[in-house]
Amino acid sequence: MTKNLLVALISILTFSNSILAQQSSGDEVTVTGTVVDKSANIPLEYATISFQSINDATKLTGGVTDANGKYSIQVPVGTYKITIEYISFEPYIISEKSITESTSLGTVSLDFASDSLDEVVIRAETTQVDIRLDKKIYNVGKDLLVRGGSVSDVLDNVPSVSVDVEGNVALRGNDNVRILINGKPSGLVGISGSDGLRQIPSEAIERVEVITSPSARYDAEGTGGILNIILKKDKLVGFNGSVNVTVGDPANNTASASVNYRTKDINLFTNTGYSYRKSNGGGFNNRESFNEDLQYRFVDEDRDFERLRKGFNSNIGLEWFINESSTLTNSFFIRNQDNSSENNTITNRYEDTRDALSNASRRFDTETEDDQTFQYSLNYVKDFNDDGHKLTFDFQYEKSSEDEFSNITDTDTFPAELVTDQERVQTLEDQNEILLQADYVWPIDENTQFEAGYRGTFNDLTTDYTVSAIDDNNNFIRNDSLSNVLFYGERVNALYSQYGKKINKFSVLLGLRLENTQITIDQITTNNLAKKNYTNLFPTVNLGYEFTESSSATLGYNRRIRRPRSRFINPFPSRSSETNLFQGNPDLDPVFSDGVDLGYLKRWKGFTLNTSIYYTRSTDVFEFISEDTGQVTNNGDAVVRRFPVNLSSNDRYGFELTLMYKPAKWWTLNSDFNLFNSKTEGTFNGQDFGADNTSYFVRLNSKVTLPANIDFQTRMFYSGPSEDAQSKSEGVFSTNVALSKDIFKEQATISFNVSDVFNSRKRRSETFTDTFFNESEFQWRQRQATLSLTYRFNQKKKRERGYDGGDDEGGEFEG
Repeated sequence: MTKNLLVALISILTFSNSILAQQSSGDEVTVTGTVVDKSANIPLEYATISFQSINDATKLTGGVTDANGKYSIQVPVGTYKITIEYISFEPYIISEKSITESTSLGTVSLDFASDSLDEVVIRAETTQVDIRLDKKIYNVGKDLLVRGGSVSDVLDNVPSVSVDVEGNVALRGNDNVRILINGKPSGLVGISGSDGLRQIPSEAIERVEVITSPSARYDAEGTGGILNIILKKDKLVGFNGSVNVTVGDPANNTASASVNYRTKDINLFTNTGYSYRKSNGGGFNNRESFNEDLQYRFVDEDRDFERLRKGFNSNIGLEWFINESSTLTNSFFIRNQDNSSENNTITNRYEDTRDALSNASRRFDTETEDDQTFQYSLNYVKDFNDDGHKLTFDFQYEKSSEDEFSNITDTDTFPAELVTDQERVQTLEDQNEILLQADYVWPIDENTQFEAGYRGTFNDLTTDYTVSAIDDNNNFIRNDSLSNVLFYGERVNALYSQYGKKINKFSVLLGLRLENTQITIDQITTNNLAKKNYTNLFPTVNLGYEFTESSSATLGYNRRIRRPRSRFINPFPSRSSETNLFQGNPDLDPVFSDGVDLGYLKRWKGFTLNTSIYYTRSTDVFEFISEDTGQVTNNGDAVVRRFPVNLSSNDRYGFELTLMYKPAKWWTLNSDFNLFNSKTEGTFNGQDFGADNTSYFVRLNSKVTLPANIDFQTRMFYSGPSEDAQSKSEGVFSTNVALSKDIFKEQATISFNVSDVFNSRKRRSETFTDTFFNESEFQWRQRQATLSLTYRFNQKKKRERGYDGGDDEGGEFEG
């Protein structure tokens, strides 16, 4: 069996191309068949099939399997030695077979090679990350550190990805990331984005795909790239599954089940879970205000909060294998979250110096939140033959709601105790979204592929925001200056086509996407209606070259867009505190970016290096500006407004290095380093808001097998300091550790992990303007310890690659 790691598609297809060039002239017939993993009964994509002539050993032809493990190869009439092989599996060899007419070799099952454990192969026992030329695939099931956690915890451990202390996701330092579920936009992410990610359990996720140079098939949305989250859907025959139970301190109690029943005709699957999580956090915000006469006022805020999250999630689906060439899948997802929190803010005020306290107050905010999501998905796949010629159709409907209710009480505590104000804030958000998609893939020949498709997304979001304040008669009266109703409608219709060609060691994938965007902004409260309609072209170019079987390079170009969302364009202010307002800008235009990515991949025995340099230029970028409104609270505190504007341009340069090293059978190391520079140029109201910022983040994962087969995993992460025109942020360091042990003859696994061991995951920042200086610290979640038990029935601890290739967005012609 070969020991070369031919996992990249460009390498395998180049191998196919070279051996095809050697085949002799004469009559040809077609040989077909399927290759599967014997232990898991799942298709093996990129398995190689070679035909060596018995009469002339120099005559060699062959090919590779597609995503469904199938192949169709043109072979000259003759007698051959046939070899079917896949990395780390025992080869299947037919010593001599006469082929005189088109024939099928049927289904061949390959088993793992017992002597392959020293190779860098993608399995549960060896590594967590599969590096391909066009993407990185992170296999969640192998990570001890995220058990009992959420999607947000999973993403925080993915190469190239960082998650800040508030849960905002960034890819290579760029926070405009398109997050997909099973290759499609989804309400599972949540109306509020990052908060929705915290509510989906990590146990429901099979893998995460990091796509930094998307082809034309993908949405153009997301200037930073795409994260594609694939939910679990097992393929084992019969009734099987796993159950996970987790307890934690502070409370992190979850129970989930992943169950699958498969026969020849159907596959019924579900991922269902319940969570009860409690976490504490807080921070401070100290502001020093001054006027032209340099008279100072100091306002120091100390904040702590406690959050309770209770949630139920269930994804239920049925695959129907209509016949050998057609599959219909129906699935339903429901999510019900019942959340609450208590926020307590103590404010001390000083005049001129901090030596003497002039006033103190307490702001107590209790909030309840009810989130519900329903999603129905339908997928139909028609395979016209075994070589990847197919048509897929998708329909998806989602209905989501997030209802928040807050009761706020302001009380003076010094010099005398007195209730000064009471408010009620209600935010009702309702969203409906429909997706229609069709993709057609036509492999013209073994080295040429054409693809075309359509996608339509139709999204309606209504936000009803109501603020009521108590009057002198203890009645709550609606505040019309803050209360408002906003309707945001977005219609995006897209057509795309792309053409791929492989010539010897060189591959090219050219694509063009056309998107028409129609946006409606209806500020119902003020009868202010605005509409925008723009049509844009988004070209993509992806090139690949194989130097050797173990080293390859890629070069990609793509154009992408960032559309302003409803919160960014709502002109009515919303309050995160009494002194801090966020206000949208209805005049925001979309951001357009052009990106180039040059990557290199090299594999040695036990060691893999993947590196890239990248550059992105964006126009009309969003910049968030803070300014003094000139208003003051009842206590005389200045009210600061933060809002987005379009600045002229942003240039982002970066370097990325990912290393995977296995110094011993019992030790695996993964590391990820990103260095990036962001330069923004632009002015607003005559003030220069340009900024030049260089920052970085580094992640190190170590997994060792201790005596008694106990696995020990450590992750260290550091995000470097950063700054923009008005603010500076310090670096953030965190460490997670985990232990895991298989019990009951590998039918169960018990795990213990501690997140943020040193309780250091805090954001510290400073903000400067002409009228105030502000310093703050914020911690979303304190150190947490969890204990998890996973029990598997009718299945052993999996040794599969962690992905099945069947949930991607179509048949990507990868380079």
